[in-house]
Amino acid sequence: MAFEDLLDDPVVQKYLHELVGPKGMPVAAAPPDGEVTDEELAERLGLELNDVRRALFILYENDLATYRRVRDEDSGWLTYLWTFQYENVPGNLREEMDRLLEALVDRREYELENEFYLCEVCSIRFEFGEAMDLGFECPECGSAVEAMENTDLVDAMDDRIERLRSELAVEA
Repeated sequence: MAFEDLLDDPVVQKYLHELVGPKGMPVAAAPPDGEVTDEELAERLGLELNDVRRALFILYENDLATYRRVRDEDSGWLTYLWTFQYENVPGNLREEMDRLLEALVDRREYELENEFYLCEVCSIRFEFGEAMDLGFECPECGSAVEAMENTDLVDAMDDRIERLRSELAVEA
């Protein structure tokens, strides 16, 4: 996928937004060609330097940016030259989807292995043992907690797990 196409993809845009947040999105959405300093980016984008640095560091932590340090011989100050590495986005998204699949499978197992009780007044859910310890009364409002059916939740998880496995070409 070409670099420009990658940034036009709504999934990639959402992924970048989740990483850097709304203040960092201008940095993530408009990567320059070649190396650039954080000061240049802040000036070009009209952003606070701290917001630019935060976004760059998050991109760096996620292997989407690299930097090299250059020391000014006169002042001794370090300048960081940043380069964006968005070719790693597809791999990062794959890892996110793998983690989501694993979490859903684990949560599905938890839902199947436990019995739940619900306070319909407070919408608080309790595991059986906790509900029993509380005398099947909600500690917040004192209402009785009722057995909760979670079949719809498990079915929704099954559907999502199946779709993820299909997208990832992973077998059960």
